[in-house]
Amino acid sequence: MRNNYFSFLVIVLITSLTAKSQTLEDMKFGKGMINFTAKDSSFSVKFAPRFQYLSSTGWNDNGNGYGEANTSAFIRRARLKFDGFALSPKLKYKLELGLSNRDIAGASIYNKNTPRYILDAVIKWNFYENFVLWAGQTKLPGNRERVISSANLQLVDRSLLNATFNIDRDVGLQLRHHFTIGEQFLVREIFSWAQGEGRNVVTGNLGGHQYTGRLEFLPFGKFKGKGDYKGGGLTREEKPKLAVGASYDFNNNAVKTRSNQGSYMTNDIGYYETNISTVFIDAIVNFKGFSFMGEYSNRDAEDPIAKNSDGSETGDLVSEGNGLNIQSGYLFKKNWELTGRYSFIDLKLSEISEQYTLGVSKYIAGHKLKVQSDISYLTLDDIGSEIRFRLQVDIHF
Repeated sequence: MRNNYFSFLVIVLITSLTAKSQTLEDMKFGKGMINFTAKDSSFSVKFAPRFQYLSSTGWNDNGNGYGEANTSAFIRRARLKFDGFALSPKLKYKLELGLSNRDIAGASIYNKNTPRYILDAVIKWNFYENFVLWAGQTKLPGNRERVISSANLQLVDRSLLNATFNIDRDVGLQLRHHFTIGEQFLVREIFSWAQGEGRNVVTGNLGGHQYTGRLEFLPFGKFKGKGDYKGGGLTREEKPKLAVGASYDFNNNAVKTRSNQGSYMTNDIGYYETNISTVFIDAIVNFKGFSFMGEYSNRDAEDPIAKNSDGSETGDLVSEGNGLNIQSGYLFKKNWELTGRYSFIDLKLSEISEQYTLGVSKYIAGHKLKVQSDISYLTLDDIGSEIRFRLQVDIHF
């Protein structure tokens, strides 16, 4: 089955490469390896592979001083992305596949013990004026940092807040709309209905469903190049630009420790269910190479302690609590960027953690080809601390 899957991919790529709608002279790095539009304009395909190489070195202190360094090196992400339109530019699609071990990890009984290749598989239909209906598997409209592509991050990877509270991807429907007040004040509205189990789950819905709403306000108009969903100051806005967003997520009778993420809470009769609510508030600023992004999150559960039918505790806990992430950077003239980040996590039934990070990035071809490094100091309440250095190379066709 796996060989058939990759054979199909090879056939698709070879077919695309034989397309005559784009000559080699038309191609440009960072705009997709293949751009094909049918002669009758009935469909289009853009193909863009990318990968990230990451090396990491860490020193842990559990009360006896920092010991010997722990090192690792691996392919953090390796992905194939396809997007375009079908029949009409008003009907767009996106398909993104993950091939690295980190991308496909998570085989379980809930996905028939198979690798989780599919990241995004979504259709976007602009059916009326500024209304767009999405259907399929994609990122839910949660915290801004999670929705920013991993190819466009300002630092090597996302923050502790995202790792603890994000709601990631799921299967369902999203309705999106936007309007303008006056000449430039832009407002976006998003409502999502999802299965509530996370990506690539095929065993059917457990518990209830997941509902997410998001509002975004851009008082000074759009950012250049969709810069409100890209890390860093690469857009070098000539005038200050600000985007403020707020999301509320409700997962009815959730069966996982982090809403639609984390581990399943099993008990003696099947699954422990509880209502979980998550709130995100975020803002991003960009002006002449200066950038700022801040996020706050809060998660509550109706009853966070998983129990058996007799009331005894199973040992599973919902990750309730608060998170804060603040980061800011400045992009110098030759596209070197210096960035600082502070993250704070306070879980009600677990530890308090803080992380301080200093990062340096060199953008060779914007976010499409860059080298990033950072050094972090992480403290875990009553456990210890860690110093970690990371170096990453990212290439995106």
